[in-house]
Amino acid sequence: MGDGHGSAGSGQEDPLGAGWQRHRPAVFGVAYRLLGSVADAEDVTQDVWLRAAGADLREVGDLRAWLVTVAARRAYDILRSARVRRESYVGPWLPEPLLTGPDASQPVLVDESVGSAMLLIMEELSPPERVAFVLHDVFGLAFGRIAEVLDVSVPAARQLASRARRRVAGAKESVPQASRAERERVLGVFRAAYEAGDLAGLVRLLHPDAVFVTDGGGNVSAARKPVHGGERIAGVMVRVGRRWRPDRIGMAEVGGEPALVFHREGRVYSVDTVQIADGLITAYRRVLNPDKLVRL
Repeated sequence: MGDGHGSAGSGQEDPLGAGWQRHRPAVFGVAYRLLGSVADAEDVTQDVWLRAAGADLREVGDLRAWLVTVAARRAYDILRSARVRRESYVGPWLPEPLLTGPDASQPVLVDESVGSAMLLIMEELSPPERVAFVLHDVFGLAFGRIAEVLDVSVPAARQLASRARRRVAGAKESVPQASRAERERVLGVFRAAYEAGDLAGLVRLLHPDAVFVTDGGGNVSAARKPVHGGERIAGVMVRVGRRWRPDRIGMAEVGGEPALVFHREGRVYSVDTVQIADGLITAYRRVLNPDKLVRL
């Protein structure tokens, strides 16, 4: 991306300079957490770079806060219009997979708020609540800045963040997540059963009330509605596995969590993440939409 790796002024003190390289992960990170889209977050990052490169930053005391605020304002505009676009989305919507492991091309600030489960929880928040929560609870911005982004009073910004925090905490309690080691173990066993077409093995790994969500965006064949029930999901997976046999199933870190990456005909075919409780998969999410996989 051409978002400024050089100095804005040769031989002169450049307030942006190394500061951009240091804070770029935060700029991208706030946009991705607000939008759930790598493509949109990259566009926002580019916009922020252009805005920063053309601004007089000598009086800016906190460059990180200034950059994150500009990113949040731009992302907030996109978020409000994205709500309209989301209504016409074909089938279930899942966040665009963000590669965060050692193979990631861009450094990204990683915590639970870039995981698919948390991004889906934040999808249930109103745009102002989501902005207030991400800016305050994840990035530690003062409520004065948040109020400017949302064009509300400081008490209103504080109330939005508090309401969002309660909703997020309630949702997290209802969807407990296993440790990383446990998720990696279960995914490894699942991969072996999937590759073997082992129906009984898959059923044993899936919670009886599990849900299987596929995001094809209308671009590829995918279920338009979630599939419920461990036995039904296992049956669907075995049938799909026979029809679309992958060349390779790899493990990667996506959104800070282990994921399975399916390859077919030299490209990434799907990225799968799971939710696990008591050693069983309670939610299985598969991103198939090629528009969301092209950057992988």
